[in-house]
Amino acid sequence: MKLLPLLLVPSCLLANSLFAATSPASAEDSSALPADEELATSSLSAAQRAAEEKSAAAASAATEQAIEAANPKHLPAFPGAEGFGALATGGRGGTVYHVINLNDDGPGSFRDAVSQPNRTVIFDVGGIIKITKEVDVSSNITIAGQTAPGDGICIYGNGVSLGGQSNIIVRYMRFRMGIAGDRGKKSLGMDKASNIIVDHCSIEWGRWDDIGITVGSNNITFQYCIMAEGIDPQSFGALIDTVTNITLSHNLWMSNESRNPKAKGTVQYINNVVYDWGITGLCGGHSGANHYLDVINNYFIKGPASNNQMAGQFLPTDHVFQDGNLVDFDRDGQLKGRPVTTADFTDKNGVPTFVKTPSMHPAIAVTTESAAAAYAKIVADVGCSLHRDAVDLRLISELTSLGTKGHTLDHKDAKGEALAGGLGEIKGGAAPTDTDGDGIPDAWETAHGLDSKNPADAAKLDASGYSNLEVYLNSLATPALSARG
Repeated sequence: MKLLPLLLVPSCLLANSLFAATSPASAEDSSALPADEELATSSLSAAQRAAEEKSAAAASAATEQAIEAANPKHLPAFPGAEGFGALATGGRGGTVYHVINLNDDGPGSFRDAVSQPNRTVIFDVGGIIKITKEVDVSSNITIAGQTAPGDGICIYGNGVSLGGQSNIIVRYMRFRMGIAGDRGKKSLGMDKASNIIVDHCSIEWGRWDDIGITVGSNNITFQYCIMAEGIDPQSFGALIDTVTNITLSHNLWMSNESRNPKAKGTVQYINNVVYDWGITGLCGGHSGANHYLDVINNYFIKGPASNNQMAGQFLPTDHVFQDGNLVDFDRDGQLKGRPVTTADFTDKNGVPTFVKTPSMHPAIAVTTESAAAAYAKIVADVGCSLHRDAVDLRLISELTSLGTKGHTLDHKDAKGEALAGGLGEIKGGAAPTDTDGDGIPDAWETAHGLDSKNPADAAKLDASGYSNLEVYLNSLATPALSARG
């Protein structure tokens, strides 16, 4: 195991105790959840709801102050980082940790790598890491999945949690829970979390939702990710609850019965594609609290499992700005959606309050394009796309059938992911030689005038403002970045 200190710019050491969960039933506490968590909180008083909103807003304000102090020049986490989580600095200022095996725990494992803060995690192995219990990720960490050789890396098993943590960058990872995971959990979950960006990840087979962003979490971006095929006992994409400043951009949500996502808080939803929902596509908060949702230039495409409810579960407390969205109900193999109307958001639950201007304005705005252009980029680049494995290739094939292929997995069937063919193979490979263990291969250092025997040069900043280590890590994503245009 290589664990070397780097003299990088000091980390953004955000406080992990900024948040006070006031909800009487955390969405992450799933041991005795009803069929819909909101049933447990439907009797909240107006005062309790107001307290929840005030707590979430205060947590977000504190986070934004800490971000501004640590990153006043607003340098993105990496080129192409956008939205409310784009100012994370991750492991800058810490050590480099090399994951050298596929073990569940112990020295050189992924679990050990993320167990301590202030690290950049490099993968010297590719393949499947099978975990038997949830992995807890610490603060001030960069998880550089793009460094994994071969087909990349997959965390398979009982879920990964960023709960209670801050300042995290996650790129090019696969998080797949599967039926062996605990009932009621997420493939990737976070509560009371802040200043996080998750980019180009494939997040599937959660046993309640694929992802959870809850209980005061704030200033978070999910971009270019796949959230698909939730399994027993639910089949949901994401629960986003009691949160502030969440960006969901250029993601693929598919083959989930509902919650693509459920949006309760202040949420920016731009250039996503929702395919083959079951009962409902995009869900409102449908509760007594006030929620704010910007729905801009997304594409909703009906699949074999879908009804005509591309959005629903809204109440007047959901304040929605919607513009440029398209929906294709034809299931005829052709992309020819019509403009979404306000009526498309109405179901038996009610109708939202439509507003005339967007509510969310992050420091680094999302580059917004038409719904059709977003669909094309998602097909080309979404998920752990540097080396798509069999699962994601199948999902993209179903998406591009434009209504003729795909299905939600029976959430009453304990076979879980086996209903879709299972995990398959993710091939490993040989890591490039890194003599000084600084995270940068010798060949790259030589080509860029660095010293492959001096780990300190990885910390030096170039003209872009990034360290040499970050420049190298960012270069590995260049094919995907160029595909975005």
